[in-house]
This record gives sequence, structure tokens and C-alpha cells, in this order.
Amino acid sequence: MMSDLSVRQRLEQAEESLSPYAARSNAGRGRMTAEQPCPLRTAFQRDRDRIIFSNAFRRLKHKTQVFIAPEGDHYVTRLTHTLEVSQIARTISRALSLNEDLAEAIALGHDLGHTPFGHTGEQVLNELMPGGFKHYEQSLRVVDCIENNGRGLNLTWEVRDGILNHSKGDLEILEEGWDNVSTVEGQVVKMADLVAYINHDVEDAIRAGVISRSDLPASTLKTLGQSNSSRINTLVTNIVAFSTGKMEGGAAGRQVIGMSPEILNAANELREFLFARVYHSGLEAEKASDARDIILLLYRHFSDNPGELPDEYRLIGGDNQRRIADYIAGMTDHYAILAAGKLS
Repeated sequence: MMSDLSVRQRLEQAEESLSPYAARSNAGRGRMTAEQPCPLRTAFQRDRDRIIFSNAFRRLKHKTQVFIAPEGDHYVTRLTHTLEVSQIARTISRALSLNEDLAEAIALGHDLGHTPFGHTGEQVLNELMPGGFKHYEQSLRVVDCIENNGRGLNLTWEVRDGILNHSKGDLEILEEGWDNVSTVEGQVVKMADLVAYINHDVEDAIRAGVISRSDLPASTLKTLGQSNSSRINTLVTNIVAFSTGKMEGGAAGRQVIGMSPEILNAANELREFLFARVYHSGLEAEKASDARDIILLLYRHFSDNPGELPDEYRLIGGDNQRRIADYIAGMTDHYAILAAGKLS
């Protein structure tokens, strides 16, 4: 006999079997503007799909992760990084009986606000913008008021919270302040982001000749594994085991997702190695300088000529400087290079 419930309602009922720590799609804080529910998808599934079909998501394929305009097809881009984070977050969430759809939606949206040229682009806009520029704040702005011709995607509060609070900044893993995200699924994405980048950035740095495999800390490799896949497996397996123990023990406080002390120390050691030898090494100084010049040229040009902003950006809320940052941050590396070339 056919159930009178919609597909969405049956999916919502199935969520009742999830962990007590999991978010429920029909018990969240809702959207900024109320909508009729979808008959086929839960609210978090609908958010995921809106993100995937957004312009900002498509542009991630031509945005730098670490190495600017690399020669080679196998370097990580913002898009492949995002997909890796999503896969890791879904694996952890499924193993812990958390809401996999929420984790996936947060993961897919977490880097939508990244500038062209990776962190170099972000640093320049941060220097130029009154009040600064942070990619995680821009990611929220993308989904709230830039996408969909300025109307935004009207995502749920839980997804928006996870996007805004995914970044670790200068914090060590699980340092005080790490637990600013409000859902356990958001904690999962924060950890999945870390697992993804400390591993794929190692491989890219080796590919680029910035470091050799023998440079990697021996103690880290001994603890986490010699290969990219073995390190990811060690980290993910440990996160699941450690977090399961906390959940079964009735973890108090906000932070539920974590790692054992030995694995945590090794992960922090690898992260610190990357900051010292790759991110802050200056080995990409010439390309970074070119990227800075491009962002500066674009920002100054549109500051002097705001009427040349595309119509869709001139209609977005905020002052001219905010809209200029919106336009530049949304550019791919290739588009920024072409746009600057037309002005020089």
C-alpha cells in the first residue's frame, strides 16, 4: 500500500534513526525567507543542489588552491579541493550516523567566496577593503545576496552557519576557539577541510619541486603514513573512532569531533611544516607578485570607474567598494588575468 507521506517526509522520518548529535532537516532554524518544502528533497538536500547549480560553484574549477597558474593538469583547484572535503565529510558523517546531507551541503559551499590566486588574492583584498576581507564571510555573502541575480540562494541557517564558521584561521587543530561552528556536521566539515588540504598540498608541493618527499617530518610519516591515501585513511579512521568514543560517553560541551592526542600532534606537525616550507616560503614570490598587481589594478580601476561594473554587481547591496570586492572575488584566475590585460 502506497504511503500518504511525500518522499521528503519519508526521508525526514529516516533521519530520526540518526545519532542524537545529528541535525534534523525538519527541526532546524529555517530559511531567511520561508518557502514551500520540496516534495522530494529535505531542506539540506535542496541546499546542496542549489550550491552545485550556482555560478560560484562552477567557477571553482579555475581558481587556485595554493600554486598560482601551475603548469600541469594534476594540481588541486578549489573545485577538486571542495569535492575532496565533501567526500571526507560524508564518510565521517555516515560512520557517525550524522546528517550526511547537511555535511555535504556545507562542504560544497565552504569555499565559494575564495578569490582568484588563492590566499594571495585574499590578502590583497583584505588590505584594500575597509574592514578587511575574509573568504568565509564572502562565501556567506555569495549564497545570501550575490547568487541568483542578487537574490541569493536562501539556504538554511545550519548550512549558512557551517559555511561562515568553517575556517580555522591561524588556530592549531582543536585549539580554543575551534568550536565556533554550531552543528556537529559543521565540526565534521571543519575537520574534513583540514584532512584534505594538509595532504593534497603536500603532494602539490612535491609535484612543483618546492619540497621533496624526504623533507617531510619523519615522525609525522611514521604516525600518519607514507602515502597520501594512507595518511587520509589514518586521519579519518582516527576521527571516527575518537568521536564515536566521545559520543558514546555522552560528550559534554560543544566540541564532539576530534582526534586522539598522538594523531592530533602529528596532524599539527604536518600543518606547521606546510606553513613554514610551502605557504610562507616565498618560492612562488614572482607569481604572487604578479597576482597582487592584477588584483590592485582591477580594484583601482573599478574604484575610479564604478559604472563599468557588470549590471548584476551594480545591483547588489552595499557600497561601491563592497561591490568591487564582490566582482573581483568572484573572478577565476584566468578571467582576472584577461580582465587586467584589457586595462593595462
